[in-house]
Amino acid sequence: MPARIPETVDAGTAAGHNALQGPIGDLTTVNGAFTGGTKMAGRITVATFLAGWLLTTATYGAAAAQEEKDNVAPPGFRALFNGRDFTGWKVPEGDNGHWKIIDGVIDYDAESEARGDKSLWHTEHLKDFVLRVDWRIKETPYINPRIPYILPDGTHARDITGKEMTLALPDSDSGVYLRGAGKNQVNIWCWPIGSGEFYGYRMDTSMPPEVRAGVTPRHQADKPVGQWNRFEITMKGDRVTVVLNDVKVIDNAQLPGIAATGPIALQHHGGKSNGQWNSPPSLVQFKNIYVKELK
Repeated sequence: MPARIPETVDAGTAAGHNALQGPIGDLTTVNGAFTGGTKMAGRITVATFLAGWLLTTATYGAAAAQEEKDNVAPPGFRALFNGRDFTGWKVPEGDNGHWKIIDGVIDYDAESEARGDKSLWHTEHLKDFVLRVDWRIKETPYINPRIPYILPDGTHARDITGKEMTLALPDSDSGVYLRGAGKNQVNIWCWPIGSGEFYGYRMDTSMPPEVRAGVTPRHQADKPVGQWNRFEITMKGDRVTVVLNDVKVIDNAQLPGIAATGPIALQHHGGKSNGQWNSPPSLVQFKNIYVKELK
């Protein structure tokens, strides 16, 4: 006796994978194929629906199997952070646990007790490379009253009296140092200009105008505070490109005078006075730090 199942499925319902709707009819198989029933206007046959559902499920399963695993380098890259400990990194002497690892991410509370440099440096020197770093700002308890209105050429907008125009906004601040120096910092912050700029070069008035404009982000590609972002930084010679969340924000900018090789670092920023933040703190996390060296 042929099985009795719904002959058709409403197309809108099928898209939502909800209960089957439509008239009931006999559906039989001949040589493994569904037969019986008629196709009605605005509806699809059960056989078509099932085939599509199976294909979608198989595709989703394959995609899920290929999902990235945190701190496991993709093909062509190698991991600089293993997700477990600070192997390969130099924790600042006297830090006292403020740089730490929580659930596979590097976590920082911006309160390192180190007397000197409080940033977290990698021990390996790199020359030309592609660097991937996932980062997120955890929170922004500090209101920065001095955020400038940055123009496309990297200079600051001024009012009719010549005074710089500034904004007061919630802000946290960190970054990724390249080739061993803070001047080569790829900024992470909450400024309207967006993350990815090279503050040390943009603010250096001795640099040519084209250099200062080149290190100023072309787009604001940051995700909201609390969400993960991804840098892909390509450094070759004295030229750098920064892609943030699949958007190219710095395009082959020149960094005159940058060292030929050096380590990367995750930046410390911020301080407190009488228990209150007096500058934007590095309340940040990092993971999935991978490098591919270029020949």
